[in-house]
Amino acid sequence: MDLKSLYTDMLLQESNNKANMRDLEDPTYKELGHNPSCGDEITLQLEMDGEIIKDASFVGVGCAISRASTSMMIDLIKGKNIHEAKVLTEKFIGMIKKEVPVDDDLIDALGDAVVLENVSNMPARVKCAVLAWHTLGNIIDKNYK
Repeated sequence: MDLKSLYTDMLLQESNNKANMRDLEDPTYKELGHNPSCGDEITLQLEMDGEIIKDASFVGVGCAISRASTSMMIDLIKGKNIHEAKVLTEKFIGMIKKEVPVDDDLIDALGDAVVLENVSNMPARVKCAVLAWHTLGNIIDKNYK
């Protein structure tokens, strides 16, 4: 399987991952993320146990890139503390902005989300890829120092 096929398969698989696309019963935080340029709109929900992200999910509408990126992010942050989640957010956004090189450390940190690296070559899709990550960053910035 070539790299393009792998990217396409992962993107489709994650964009249709219903396990992360649901309402949480009693979220600690809910934050709306909106991309006015394409209409993507998600509500990110976090259930916290102290500073640990016990569960996370999202509801809303978005393109395949937006949904896949959100689902991958949720898989990464569950079980992490809020400070680890902030670091992951910075690494992902840095990768998309081409400010952080894709190396073994980044691959270890971001896992499957690294497949979205090439979105940086499609300026119209960058906002789709970072929507959930910015939304998570907003939750962290509003509620944690």
